[in-house]
Amino acid sequence: MSVAKKQYKRITTKSLVEMKANGEKISMLTAYDYTMAKIVDGAGIDVILVGDSASNVMAGHETTLPITLNEMIYHASSVVRAVERSLVVVDLPFGSYQSDPKEALRSAIRIMKESGGHSIKVEGGKEIKESIKRILNAGIPVMGHLGLTPQSIYKFGTYTVRAKEEEEAEKLLEDALMLERLGCFALVLEKVPAALAERVAKSITIPVIGIGAGGGVDGQVLVTHDMLGMTHEFNPRFLRRYLDLYSEMTTAFKSYITDVKNKDFPSEKEQY
Repeated sequence: MSVAKKQYKRITTKSLVEMKANGEKISMLTAYDYTMAKIVDGAGIDVILVGDSASNVMAGHETTLPITLNEMIYHASSVVRAVERSLVVVDLPFGSYQSDPKEALRSAIRIMKESGGHSIKVEGGKEIKESIKRILNAGIPVMGHLGLTPQSIYKFGTYTVRAKEEEEAEKLLEDALMLERLGCFALVLEKVPAALAERVAKSITIPVIGIGAGGGVDGQVLVTHDMLGMTHEFNPRFLRRYLDLYSEMTTAFKSYITDVKNKDFPSEKEQY
């Protein structure tokens, strides 16, 4: 049965909690620049994540680890200037919050003040509890992130599904409950078994947004460049490609090259 959607002129953290309570699924995509954010926001997406995945997508790094706080602020600022409706969530990059709660707060404040972002996201559970508390106490909204946490990739050694064993699954549930108690407004679950993700979503009142976490959660997030097919070598099971822009763009570029070489571009109508 379809759910009547409330019309939001502007999505806030409160809007997302209402959506979960009303049974409306939450849509979330990434953006790292003004042009893409303008299109994504105009399409009506609920949440735009300025992810540290910019390290991979925009800069070509193998992991998310190299991207800096200054670079995240640059990307987030570009996105915020384009947005009229979506809630903008900005990743705190690796090294900017894990070791020192005071540094975590300074990093979060810089994101909020210098980019204009609406909230921040951090990876981890009880091991970063004090950092999360410090940020929340300053009035900054925090989205959690559990399961596969890419900033810890060298600890895990693989991008495989997390929390398949009972012990890790129970820790993930405990961490989710803790994040809710602390005051996080939402939670991302990445690459965990669908049954566990649904259990988590039913155990907490804040929205759970999944990526590779099945359909029993409160919303979904994908990397925009992946779902548009601009990337073509990354093919995880959870990814649905809605376009094949890699092929379409390649065809367009080749047509442009041919037209230039053959002196077909510009035509008389395309010059002054």
